[in-house]
Amino acid sequence: MTVHFIGAGPGAADLITLRGRDLIAAAPVCLYAGSLVPEALLAHCPPGARMVNTAPLGLDAIIDEIAAAHAAGQDVARLHSGDLSVWSAMGEQLRRLRALGIPYDVTPGVPAFAAAAATLGAELTLPGVAQSVVLTRTSGRASAMPEGETLANFAATGAVLAIHLSVHVLPRVIAELTPHYGADCPVAVVWRASWPDERVLRATLGTLDPAVGEGERTALILVGRSLGAEDFGESRLYAGDYDRRFRPRGAAPRFPDTGA
Repeated sequence: MTVHFIGAGPGAADLITLRGRDLIAAAPVCLYAGSLVPEALLAHCPPGARMVNTAPLGLDAIIDEIAAAHAAGQDVARLHSGDLSVWSAMGEQLRRLRALGIPYDVTPGVPAFAAAAATLGAELTLPGVAQSVVLTRTSGRASAMPEGETLANFAATGAVLAIHLSVHVLPRVIAELTPHYGADCPVAVVWRASWPDERVLRATLGTLDPAVGEGERTALILVGRSLGAEDFGESRLYAGDYDRRFRPRGAAPRFPDTGA
């Protein structure tokens, strides 16, 4: 018996890995976060599978469901939205499972920031513009931010910021970032990336209406000079004279072509 933690992706039902889909199809028990995981993914469950929406459950109740499946020798597909490596609350579940001796594995999923960037048709790391993306958020009731992990500190690096779970405090976000990026810095707000009702707003920090986030929570804020940039250098990766392992160049290439 194994508990398969599966990243269910950002919203579109077909943005899930083949591995994740196949694990769902083979598990007689499926626990899913119904508030964020699309119901269409449940169609992959086998006939007769026990499907439990964990949205109204506490951690103890979730672990009880898993423990019951473990006692019955049944695999569990545990679905979380996006990717499990960030803000999934997976860590506390794994700690409980380790204490109980229940085996598990983890299958990654498409994260929300990647889905939002795809919607925008944007590469976030452009040569000479930005080479780092910071995934962050503001403090909330569920989790406070550690000291030092502030928007201002991250903004001081000039990196692209992918700010999660913070659209409801948009005025604060704008106020903290503008001194570092400037009022003309591009910003995009993407609601429910990849869902059928996805919405996108492009602006700058100076023109973004602080009120657009009122009453909202499921949106991602992207801030950075690479958004919509056209004035940037080309990567050396595909330059004609760039010497690389798979395309030796010059009289004395670093990786000579042996003809093998």
